Amino acid sequence: MEVHALRGVSFTIEKGDFVAIMGPSGSGKSTTMNMLGCLDRPTSGSYRLDGVEVATLSRDELASIRNKKIGFVFQGFNLLPRTTALENVELPLLYGNTTSSSERARRASESLERVNLGKRLDHIPTQLSGGEQQRVAIARALVTRPALILADEPTGNLDHRTSVEIMRLFQELNEQGMTILVVTHEADIAQYCKRTLLFRDGQIRSDQPVLDRLDAEKVLAELG
Repeated sequence: MEVHALRGVSFTIEKGDFVAIMGPSGSGKSTTMNMLGCLDRPTSGSYRLDGVEVATLSRDELASIRNKKIGFVFQGFNLLPRTTALENVELPLLYGNTTSSSERARRASESLERVNLGKRLDHIPTQLSGGEQQRVAIARALVTRPALILADEPTGNLDHRTSVEIMRLFQELNEQGMTILVVTHEADIAQYCKRTLLFRDGQIRSDQPVLDRLDAEKVLAELG
């Protein structure tokens, strides 16, 4: 029996866009995320990432694309527990095997500075709060200078205030030109983005700009 997780889905994410993907369980949003992240292959159709057709690439070629073109941020942080923040952020560069140890450390340090963790380079995950751990994960996603950041429920394990802080960081990165796609089931999180794709039954049911977009900085000021 064939299961069509996605049916006739077509959309474009422009450079510098900030998109939320929403939908109930079984709607196709996770399959879409896996396709965009080059973790799954479409059975038909085309997917172009940063000008490259990736739908027909080999397993090794897809791994290279994931390492160089895509930064992943997950709900569970996925940090190595006995490894410092700096070393965690260095990992994608280590897998890429194209930079020296000094260059890896420099770029990892720059990424951590970018997420306001320049004073936490030598801290291991248990010495960091949940929000700080997610910032390390975002720095790790940024260190390869990717074309796209894919964030899967990035605030799912965080309290409200910390969630707003993470979305403010995403807004800042987007204002700097980063293309970001967030999968979320929380409508208030989607309100920090610029555009929302709503999936249902394997199809896109709406593709709308976020008209009443939330300003994370203002929300944090109201929270005190």
